[in-house]
Amino acid sequence: MQEKDHEFFMREALKEARKAFEQDEVPVGAVIAYEGSIIARAHNLRERSQDATAHAEVLAIKAACEAMGTWRLTGCSLYVTLEPCPMCAGAIILARLDRVVFGAPDPKAGAAGSVVDLFKVERFNHHPEVVSGVLAEECGILLKDFFRQKRL
Repeated sequence: MQEKDHEFFMREALKEARKAFEQDEVPVGAVIAYEGSIIARAHNLRERSQDATAHAEVLAIKAACEAMGTWRLTGCSLYVTLEPCPMCAGAIILARLDRVVFGAPDPKAGAAGSVVDLFKVERFNHHPEVVSGVLAEECGILLKDFFRQKRL
């Protein structure tokens, strides 16, 4: 995939992140693409659902599995505005996604290199391609704006 394709899908993930922001959720958005089309979209819903697992990536994976009719998401790419946490990295590995593309790094909980890199653990049976830093500044600004607003 070309950089412009990654940017297109990341902009779609940013639309989801803005929905989360509007709902007073941490603004993280995700989309899953298959053969050039978006098959799933989601944003964080932890506060609204009071579910610790309601991260954008997990919700998008659930929706993609339903759309594809299988839990194996081979051939799919996940685009997410923030580096996945350990739970989401585990879900990505288990779902067999081919690629994960993220925007902003997460120095406190990132599991794609910032704190730990679960995608490089050799003993795991699946290792998706990882592309980092796509529209990182735009993704990071949205998060910073959200937390700045929370502190007011």
